[in-house]
Amino acid sequence: MRNDLTIIGREIAVFILAALVLALTIVPVYIDVAWMNDALHETSFTETTQECMLAMIAALFFIAAQRRPAQRGALTLVAGFYSCMLIRELDFVFDTIQHGSWVWFALAVTAGSLAVALRTPKKTLHALANLLQHRSWPVMASGFLVVLVFSRLFGVHALWQHLMLGDYNRVVKNMAEEGTELLGYSLCWLASVRYLWQTRPAAAAVSMRATESAPARHNASPVTSH
Repeated sequence: MRNDLTIIGREIAVFILAALVLALTIVPVYIDVAWMNDALHETSFTETTQECMLAMIAALFFIAAQRRPAQRGALTLVAGFYSCMLIRELDFVFDTIQHGSWVWFALAVTAGSLAVALRTPKKTLHALANLLQHRSWPVMASGFLVVLVFSRLFGVHALWQHLMLGDYNRVVKNMAEEGTELLGYSLCWLASVRYLWQTRPAAAAVSMRATESAPARHNASPVTSH
């Protein structure tokens, strides 16, 4: 019973923390709209928050890949994927070099990540399988889908033009689209932090000891005959 209460309490705490994080993500949108006079552009608070989240996630996975040799290939692939998303968000920066040059930087990151992953293909596949089975994966996948699918469809010009008719305001569409993207990135951030925290070496060692001690306790329990 104590173990059940611990699990319930922990999940409630995670739920409250996630609610606070998601509530805070509306702050940059509010600042851009209410304080910065609808300044939803490439250097707005909303887009900067998105980029900071992506940079944090990529950095966390790269650091974890460096510290976890057995998971290095898979973690590097995930870090590379988030890095490519960050590069895409910063396309306006790379456009100062040459228009569309972000693609070449993203390809370079992809090639480097694949090179690391392919050095140990079996370990990479095993670690990827573990990631997909972890409880954080559905949340992370939901974040991907919100950013890559829903926000794109939600921001279609025709939808908003039909909704607002002659009063079409592109800023409203941008606010809805960028706010939705920020929600998706927030889900990815929450899932990434939880996954890396729960799979850290210290936590894995404790889980392994608990698994090994369970059969011992079962065998040591007295058998009552009737």
